[in-house]
Amino acid sequence: MKLTLTIVLLISIMSCTNVPTSRDLYTLKNKNGLEAVFTPVGARLVSLTVPDKNGTPTGVVVGFDSVQQYATSTEPYFGATIGRYGNRIAKGKFTLDGTSYQLTINNGPNTLHGGTHGFQSKSWTGTQINDRAVSFQYLSKDGDEGFPGNLTAKVTYTLTDDNELKMEYEAGTDKKTVVNLTNHAFFNLNGEGSGTIENHLLQIDAGAYTPVDSTLIPTGVIAPVQGTPFDFTSPHRIGERIQAADTQLIYGKGYDHNYVLNGQGMREVASVLGDKSGIYMQVFTIEPGLQFYSGNFMQSKNKLRTGMDDFRTAFCLETQHFPDSPNQPAFPSTVLQPGANYHTASIYKFSVKKGL
Repeated sequence: MKLTLTIVLLISIMSCTNVPTSRDLYTLKNKNGLEAVFTPVGARLVSLTVPDKNGTPTGVVVGFDSVQQYATSTEPYFGATIGRYGNRIAKGKFTLDGTSYQLTINNGPNTLHGGTHGFQSKSWTGTQINDRAVSFQYLSKDGDEGFPGNLTAKVTYTLTDDNELKMEYEAGTDKKTVVNLTNHAFFNLNGEGSGTIENHLLQIDAGAYTPVDSTLIPTGVIAPVQGTPFDFTSPHRIGERIQAADTQLIYGKGYDHNYVLNGQGMREVASVLGDKSGIYMQVFTIEPGLQFYSGNFMQSKNKLRTGMDDFRTAFCLETQHFPDSPNQPAFPSTVLQPGANYHTASIYKFSVKKGL
């Protein structure tokens, strides 16, 4: 299956215009049977194969079998590096030092994931560091999607023998700007095409979250999760309370919310267990927030490697700063000054277990 995927991707890359050639498809493997495949189109994680509880190789990341689909689908974010700004900015506007900036509007009245042609649609420059690591670089020019400053961005992926997929982000700018980089992998730990993710067990180390308005922009309130369907401080099935009569769940058509993570520095912030596969994923980050998205806007419009992108057949755990931070002074700042080095890192770690 993996050989077939690689061949199809190679053919697709060579046949597309303005995309990298076949030499720019990168595969990382470790001694335990994990395999990760990347493309410079969006500095994207194309596939991730993990042995399940029976040792069967299982593709846990949802995606396409051709690069062309990433460019033309109605869901362009599968596995992509997101920028310049992950998540939403209200009405696509923010102000820095008295200067107002208008971004591309692409999500109702707001800007989502950097605008219409965000980092997911860009051709990055790839460099194979060794058989366990690859990096991608991109220059986002001043005014790109409305953002100020020439921004140099870099993401480095490393696959370790501890079954960790590490993602390290760096950026620099020549003009004051805002930056919030993340990865938008869609996961199904039972395997792509295996059905709903509502029975996955999820735990998030966060005592609060940021409620949103009807356009999914944070209200500015930091609200406790205790006593709400948003409390994952102990393990719950993703679908256990997703139909609750809760205004926030109605706005998001399920979970599509930022969690205010406990602690600081690199720490474990979330874990998920595939109910059928026994594949266990732990999430580590130095970021203050985590966007949990339960696949509510998947509408069976895109053909995947296996099946369609059906409703709630994948979830996302996006490590990040908070949505709309440029307009929310109380939120952790996403401002990057000229001469300063933007740096953040996150890890997805895999193992197998019977229960949380």
